Amino acid sequence: MPSDLGHALLGLLARRPSTGYELARRMQRPVGFFWTAGHSQVYPELARLEDDGLVEHDEVPGRGPLPTKRYRPTAAGLDALRTWVVADLAPQPVRDLEVLRLWSLWVVEPEAAAGLVERVRAGHAERLAAYEADLASLAGDPAALEPDSPAFASRLTLEGGRLTRRAALEWCDLMLAELRRPR
Repeated sequence: MPSDLGHALLGLLARRPSTGYELARRMQRPVGFFWTAGHSQVYPELARLEDDGLVEHDEVPGRGPLPTKRYRPTAAGLDALRTWVVADLAPQPVRDLEVLRLWSLWVVEPEAAAGLVERVRAGHAERLAAYEADLASLAGDPAALEPDSPAFASRLTLEGGRLTRRAALEWCDLMLAELRRPR
């Protein structure tokens, strides 16, 4: 059974065959919006997936003197991905450093707390802009309306991210209003 990273890589490869380098870049965006993995984690995971018969590769010309490997999922890899997608989810541990800091903002002066909230808000606004840009790139793509298309899942995931970021911005605005309320 692949790891969560293995499943993420299978999901990317199901969308299109890729080299390890391409996968590492695609792990940054769009997958990086909701799951992170370092470049150094991709290659060992690909080796495990290949050892387990879940991916295979062809050698293609590389940038240097050596060929590079372009991976694609096997039928068993696609089956493993399908099984994982619909499997029961275990409760997810929450580790949100941003919320943890905001939970303790009462220990600093309101002006300093407002500065923190403004920085948090800027981060959410930046992420919202990224989601909206990616959504705009899907606008007019008929595949984005077809449930059996990767574009459909991408659109819905981005919509969820957009809704989440809008709620986060609203929360930040509420905190700023409370921090700046005359006492």
